[in-house]
Amino acid sequence: MKKLLIIIPARGGSKGIPRKNLRTLNGKPLIYYSIKNSNFSDKYKIDCYVSTDDQEIELISKKFGASVIRRTGDLSNDIATLDPVIYYSFKKIKRKSSNIDYDAVITIQPTSPLLSPDSIEMAVDNFFSNNLDTLISGIDERHLTWKKINNRYVPNYKERLNRQQLPKVYKETGGFVITKPEFITINSRFGPKVEIFPLSKKESIDIDDFDDWNLCEYYIKRKTILFVVSGYSEIGMGHVYNTLSIANEILNHRVVFLVTKKSQLAYDKISESNYEVHLQKEDDIIDDILKYKPDAVINDILDTERSYIIKLKSNSIKCINFEDLGEGAELADLVINAMYPENKISLNHYYGSNYFILRDEFLFTKKITIKENIENILISFGGVDPNNYTERVLDLLCSKFDKSYNISVVTGLGYNGFRRLQKKHPNIDIKVNINNISDEFKNSDLIFTSAGRTTFEAASLGVPCIVLCQNRRETTHFFASEKNGFYNLGLGYESSDSKILMAFNKVTDLKLRQLMHQRMLSNSIKMGKRRVVKLINEVL
Repeated sequence: MKKLLIIIPARGGSKGIPRKNLRTLNGKPLIYYSIKNSNFSDKYKIDCYVSTDDQEIELISKKFGASVIRRTGDLSNDIATLDPVIYYSFKKIKRKSSNIDYDAVITIQPTSPLLSPDSIEMAVDNFFSNNLDTLISGIDERHLTWKKINNRYVPNYKERLNRQQLPKVYKETGGFVITKPEFITINSRFGPKVEIFPLSKKESIDIDDFDDWNLCEYYIKRKTILFVVSGYSEIGMGHVYNTLSIANEILNHRVVFLVTKKSQLAYDKISESNYEVHLQKEDDIIDDILKYKPDAVINDILDTERSYIIKLKSNSIKCINFEDLGEGAELADLVINAMYPENKISLNHYYGSNYFILRDEFLFTKKITIKENIENILISFGGVDPNNYTERVLDLLCSKFDKSYNISVVTGLGYNGFRRLQKKHPNIDIKVNINNISDEFKNSDLIFTSAGRTTFEAASLGVPCIVLCQNRRETTHFFASEKNGFYNLGLGYESSDSKILMAFNKVTDLKLRQLMHQRMLSNSIKMGKRRVVKLINEVL
């Protein structure tokens, strides 16, 4: 087993941040993080020493399990460099430990608290496997730079290129230096065969001032939020749009998406937004979830089972569930059911239109004005429309009213009849997967839709709707009701053409549309996202 000596230089007289090495970072003194990182692997024999001139640093370091080497005042002033500090510490430790032959000496600075044990272990493995003399932590700092010559600024490059095309330039991070003992001298720690071990931007932070400190605080408190989402033809894409809206509000944490095996449509849509997204690979999705080590899982996969939530919580993962009427909802830390009613009062369960998450484009779109006559009709049955109500309603309106109205159609990624509609109705404006559907809503006097998210979006602008439910579950979406301003025909495939036309004829009445408009706007839907994000942050 190879023997490693770790030396952590920590003087007491820092100027930029007074008493920096002892200041509390997320509940622990800064020196704690470098001592903790020294125990990065069981496959090496590691001795850890803190080199300091300060009695309090010595005391605290010993409490966290490190040995201490006291250094002299001339090695602790503002002009002292690290090379002589490490040299004298190394010589002193060698004498103290009966001249143990170390295979490598590692300097780890306490000012790099975000350095991970995994990175140190990989660096040490790299050092030995490539028989290096010295390995230094660094970060790629390629930029277009300038220099001053004869009182003039001139480019420090031959041609202007994108950053990725520039030659690699590495800056030392101060995180660690790994070197063979024979190359430690009073003026150097570097042998002839030197390589750079690249670190991420996060791990490369070297605390020099309070801005660096605050950035470290942010990263340490940052959590990993994993969205587990379903979205495919049978259930539609509402879950995807819902979670994307939430993700856009989570700025202080890492956001990752995991979609269920059947959810290629969801994967494609989330990818468009440039979020990190993965498709389920394992038979048990729990095995996929645990790979990402989430602090919280936000489930938007319809009903969950108790066993699923129990497994998550047994791994200390917070559970936040949307549209969940399953047994697992009873164990979740937070449940939001904007669409479905709940028959009993449950702790941490919130339901109703007050908790619907509206997309930003609707938040910033003004309500419509009800016209005396209907002019513009929009047909929009969601991202999938499994019953193809789009074609049915379009055929019906075109056959009965010819050119009496301006009819528009919006379909989603999962709709399969797009080309057929274009051929049948070449004069109809048919759009697919658009990013400005709120404008389509605002320009409409009436919308034909199903009982999903569209009803809330339409209500936020006060656009009268005729609703055809896609399945029996949608019939339980209590919001799409007469009370809230909707003309709901129930299951669309059980509604005859004459019933659909009768509903249309009724809503041509100005007073009825004005009443529908008023009832829709009586709901405070535009405040829903703010309420939900506040609840999520409380759980996190």
